Amino acid sequence: MRFLLAAMTAVAATLFMPVVQSAELIMFEEPGCVWCQRWHAEIGPGYPSSEEGLIAPLARRDIRDGRPTGVQLERAVTSTPTFVLVEDGAEKGRITGYPGADFFYPLLGDLLKRLTPLAPVAPLPSQRAARLIGGSRTR
Repeated sequence: MRFLLAAMTAVAATLFMPVVQSAELIMFEEPGCVWCQRWHAEIGPGYPSSEEGLIAPLARRDIRDGRPTGVQLERAVTSTPTFVLVEDGAEKGRITGYPGADFFYPLLGDLLKRLTPLAPVAPLPSQRAARLIGGSRTR
């Protein structure tokens, strides 16, 4: 009985966790940018598989190409690197410059809090029952 109660509590907790809309992190860069190269060396390899990278995948953009079509920036991007968090085509915030590996993720985490949470989608009743008993209903 305790196991069933614990399982039901765990399932209920995951059902009501907020889910975030898809977003994008646009990195404005330019050839020869030393701080861009440093970001690519220190953060770049792990970013796509990080929690932040899964929420806001990276889109690289040459600063000379201007803003991407369909993106509304709050102000012009004038230095590199500049990381602009975009949701639904609108800027939610930015990091100007690269503050180093120790500070990049905390700053990005603060920006990600600005994203609009979505209501979670509840699984079908049969999926909930399968989760409660720890397996699949099909045999």
